[in-house]
Amino acid sequence: MSICGLDEAGRGALAGPLVAAATVLNSQCSVLKLNDSKRLNKRQRERLYQQIIDSGAEVAVEIITARQINNRGMGWANKEVFKKLIKKIDADKYIVDGNLRIRVNGKSNRIKSVIKADETRKCVMAASIMAKVVRDEYMKKLHDKHMIYDWDKNAGYGTKKHIEAIKEFGMIHYHRSVWVTTALRKFSDRFV
Repeated sequence: MSICGLDEAGRGALAGPLVAAATVLNSQCSVLKLNDSKRLNKRQRERLYQQIIDSGAEVAVEIITARQINNRGMGWANKEVFKKLIKKIDADKYIVDGNLRIRVNGKSNRIKSVIKADETRKCVMAASIMAKVVRDEYMKKLHDKHMIYDWDKNAGYGTKKHIEAIKEFGMIHYHRSVWVTTALRKFSDRFV
């Protein structure tokens, strides 16, 4: 039975895309020391990313841009990115990290959302690693063009330096406007 694991990276960031990955592992992946991407350091994630690719596992990645998130909302983005991946990969079963209700024509009865699946299911751990590495690389490239936001270090999340840069220089089109407005209101006392 083929099982496809799905996870995302960047859901809570103030800038950058939402990146999600889907993986169907094979027997070569059984020796990999997989874990939730949040529990691995950068070097470990990058090494495992390459090992997953080299193993021949089936992998797909999808990106929802900050502009799309600003236009349609994070709720839409989170479901849409997983729907696109499920349409790309044919599997007997799909395990999505979280508690979303995902419907895809002809596949809905094979989709199961599992809270903290990225901590318990190897195929979802692999997807979390793939999504995180791709998103971090994406944010590093954006940093090279927009260094004032420190995206090579904060990956678009709401760190003190990032919020200070937004206050001083404003938002650009890679920012998620609703999230930034909320963060500035919420954290304005802390970062004075």
